[in-house]
Amino acid sequence: MAQKMKSVYVCSECGFESAKWYGKCPGCGQWNTMNEEVKETAPVKGSFSAARPSLHRPVRIDEISTEEEARYHTGLTELDRVLGGGIVKGSLILISGEPGIGKSTILLQICEFLGQTLRILYVSGEESSRQIKLRAARLGVNSENLYILTETDVQNVVEQIRSDQPDLVMIDSIQTMNFTDLNSSPGSVTQVRECTNALMRAAKALEIPILLVGHVNKDGAIAGPKVLEHIVDAVLYFEGDRQMTYRILRAVKNRYGSTNEIGVFDMGEHGLHQVDNPSLAMLAGRPINVSGTCVTCIIEGSRPILAEIQGLASTSNFGNPRRMSTGFDYNRMSLLLAVLEKRAGYYFSNLDAYINVVGGLRLDEPAADLAVAMALVSSLKDCPIRDDAMVVGEVGLAGELRSVSRIEARISEAKRLGFRLCVLPYSNLKQIHSKQEDIQLIGVKNVREAFEALTMPSV
Repeated sequence: MAQKMKSVYVCSECGFESAKWYGKCPGCGQWNTMNEEVKETAPVKGSFSAARPSLHRPVRIDEISTEEEARYHTGLTELDRVLGGGIVKGSLILISGEPGIGKSTILLQICEFLGQTLRILYVSGEESSRQIKLRAARLGVNSENLYILTETDVQNVVEQIRSDQPDLVMIDSIQTMNFTDLNSSPGSVTQVRECTNALMRAAKALEIPILLVGHVNKDGAIAGPKVLEHIVDAVLYFEGDRQMTYRILRAVKNRYGSTNEIGVFDMGEHGLHQVDNPSLAMLAGRPINVSGTCVTCIIEGSRPILAEIQGLASTSNFGNPRRMSTGFDYNRMSLLLAVLEKRAGYYFSNLDAYINVVGGLRLDEPAADLAVAMALVSSLKDCPIRDDAMVVGEVGLAGELRSVSRIEARISEAKRLGFRLCVLPYSNLKQIHSKQEDIQLIGVKNVREAFEALTMPSV
């Protein structure tokens, strides 16, 4: 019986399928993401009542071993931290990010260390073998156990994995892989999903870890990693501007570790270099005795990191003042400006307001609220904040300060880098049980008290 062909419309963002076209995807709500694809429907050859024999049998939970799974260390402690301690055997890991951010670079870099003990198969669908060799020479990668395969047919790739049995496989990139049995073009949602499923089955069956590179395009022309998140075991996302040197590698999903860890890298001429002390790197070059700058401490996974926040308030030349935020949520910034006007008497209604988080960090934690507010007020009053002060606290709509978690870890990180004053919510003072030396703690109840404490002369 011949196979039937039909057209379906598939969302390039979430994979939602529909028989008709929509301007707005009913699944994810994105506009202009429904693309037409040709789909084959296999004929029904029998009844579904005949169940297939199962190859697996249920196992009693007390019979399952809980021994620690062996992991492959990559040679980069920052990458191992994000992965939860290293690469687990049989895992499927997706490294995603914008083009040119450093995904292929970090994969090729770890080959030099892993190649000392493991056989690595590097599958490239974008570059020729000669291009990869030239890039490897620039990065100083010359391992004898690194094998290059230029192939885009995922069935040939899986067959090569089964025959060679390498210890580690890298696919660059998943958008270039295609399944010849499907009529859709490479990079479509259907192709990306089926290719990933084929690689996932190979990884689990052979206990071989596979690392995938996934590109992200803002216009949605190429299927992004959102389609793959439910298939893979870990999703690592590169953040940062390509024009800046710092790159942040964040775990969005991780079945073998924490999803809050980040790794900090510095992009140089010879590849990515890990930053062992992110707090010191983020504060390098900080201006002294200048208004509009404030330091806070955020928690990323298990690590406290100091971040510098810069604020600027200037006279507006337009009827509607401009608001701009880089590294901090724009809506949260608007909320803080409203609180400062209504509750504290600092008026920004006729002023342009700008916020910038130095170093390319993205602050999602509410504990950074007070530092953002203090940077804006400092610029408004043109009054510098003490250079040895660190600020932490969540700002409520009534102008009050709410307590934050892990306050002692934040204080210890500030003290380690030489800060002598910590302004924190008053409710956090009773949560500090250890004696704090070499640093002054000031508990405040609202934003006005916080600014007064930060502008006091040091003793």
